[in-house]
Amino acid sequence: MARFHRATLTPSKAELVVAWAATQPWGPPDGVDVDVIGAFRFDDPDGLVGMETHIVRAGDSLIQVPLTYRDEPLAGAEGSLAGQIEHSALGTRWVYDGLADAAYVTMLAAVAMTGQGEAVGMVLADDRWIVAPSNVRLEGGGWTQERVAIDRFEPRSDDGPTVVLVNDRFELTVHRHPVTAPRPPMGLVARWEDHPAGVLLANVSER
Repeated sequence: MARFHRATLTPSKAELVVAWAATQPWGPPDGVDVDVIGAFRFDDPDGLVGMETHIVRAGDSLIQVPLTYRDEPLAGAEGSLAGQIEHSALGTRWVYDGLADAAYVTMLAAVAMTGQGEAVGMVLADDRWIVAPSNVRLEGGGWTQERVAIDRFEPRSDDGPTVVLVNDRFELTVHRHPVTAPRPPMGLVARWEDHPAGVLLANVSER
């Protein structure tokens, strides 16, 4: 479960996503209108790190922008800092490129391989739990019932639109520019109302 707070964010998430993506080599071209379509979250097993992937339309293209939110700086990740957000309930949040944050990469691999782990958004308001559903839905899976290690991924290549990470058994390919494609044997597809065919976000293969 991802607990949302009734809070003011400065800058807003959409403002941060658009501004940071524009500075990245995989970001939108200059002068192209950028709109945030929606987002989905992963659960952090330790309950400490917020993990959210934003789907952005830039002209005729789509971009996925995975981010993590932390209550203190992430050691050694200065070059992957997307910015800071002042959260009226939680204080300062340090925001990082999710693909540079091991917590996010571990959950991405897990969800891509099993289809489990998309967080349900919940808000506590007037002593009532209110569901805050995502407008982006995920489809993953393809692995067997065998328990396998899906942590300790390290980057192997990053050509901008495509990032490849590996651990001792698997290769995780992340498409910063998702494309319309069927889900591979192990992979993650996102769908939303205006794009029911789905777009491929990431795929996993054995090395």
